[in-house]
Amino acid sequence: MRACIHRGTQEVGGTCIEIESAGKRIVLDVGLPLEAEDSEVSLPHVKGFRKPEPSLLAVVISHPHQDHYGLTKYLLPDTPMIMGAAAERILKAAGLFTPAGVAFQRVRHLEHRIPLSVGPFTLTPFLNDHSAYDAYSLLIEADGQRLFYSGDLRGHGRKARIFQQFLKSPPTDIDVLLMEGTTIGRRTAAKRFCTEQELEPCFVEQMRQAPGMVLVWTSAQNIDRLVTMFKACKKSGRQLVIDMYTAEILRATGNPKLPQATWEGIKVFLPQSQKRQILKGKLFTLANRYKAARIYPEQLAEQASRSVLLFRPSMRRDLEKAGCLKGARLIYSLWPGYLKRKEQHPFLEWLDSHHIPLTECHTSGHASISDLQAFAQAINPKMLVPIHSFETKRFTEFFDRVEQKEDGKWWKVS
Repeated sequence: MRACIHRGTQEVGGTCIEIESAGKRIVLDVGLPLEAEDSEVSLPHVKGFRKPEPSLLAVVISHPHQDHYGLTKYLLPDTPMIMGAAAERILKAAGLFTPAGVAFQRVRHLEHRIPLSVGPFTLTPFLNDHSAYDAYSLLIEADGQRLFYSGDLRGHGRKARIFQQFLKSPPTDIDVLLMEGTTIGRRTAAKRFCTEQELEPCFVEQMRQAPGMVLVWTSAQNIDRLVTMFKACKKSGRQLVIDMYTAEILRATGNPKLPQATWEGIKVFLPQSQKRQILKGKLFTLANRYKAARIYPEQLAEQASRSVLLFRPSMRRDLEKAGCLKGARLIYSLWPGYLKRKEQHPFLEWLDSHHIPLTECHTSGHASISDLQAFAQAINPKMLVPIHSFETKRFTEFFDRVEQKEDGKWWKVS
């Protein structure tokens, strides 16, 4: 068995790893790089991506985050795909609201710790605690060798028990561990990250103090964070307002224990951008699904003081027209680095113009260094290859038997 990391040895995002055995190949993730152009130009040069090639057996998507699946829309439509069942539903739901959605035709599903045969390969998925729903690590076996791909993971989310179970019962005799290190180099990475449960009081405090509407800017696909928001709403006596896209993502999880638009205390708002998508795609059945839960612009102002709105900057004009921003405050619940980017300056100016204070309530979707160390120690690989990090050269400070690889170079798993 041999491997080629097409992208990932020097950056976070855009992950794409090709594995070959007996003339057959699989690819782990086809992500959109954080700073690259969203076009076919960014698609790695893998045989079978642009022209049919029978030696490419499947593309495996570890989880439904853009930096791991974002370039799959440029693959051939009948490319065999492997991913979690919920991940497929989430991506299809998201595709209804995005200009260039992903249309998968040939999909097999990953199930926690259940082996899957793909030509000469045996894939065994391990469910991960991560900010993306239905995220997996992967054990790949071929030619008597065992490679383990961490995917993205953490140990402090609402599925932390899954992480602890993995540490107690990890796969053994691993030749190579491809391990993410997103948080390495960040000032807070060495510390213990707060859990989702510990994040709730921050949300509750802001919700109780705000005289008007509380806006929360976070990812609609961060299901753990949506649960945190809903629990905080219940404790503060507010209703949660989500957009129709988010309602569909929650429904697509297939998990009735997660907040749904049909629950008491949840309303569905349809911003203009999504309304245009529904009209363009004639998604009237989808819209009717949330008819009973709808909240309209004029109601947003009336109910502002008891509402928490899942927010994104594209909603600014909708909220201005609704006249619901008096006394509002924003909870920012994403990676803090995004706010420092130049393209966010107009948004920050918009907040100032409406006298909307900003408070950060966030915890990382990725593992702390101590959890990464526990993960690596549990697996105890013969070789650890750094990926999904801007600081791969620093792995030797924290881990044993580290060997760095270069993007685009083939190497043997041994």
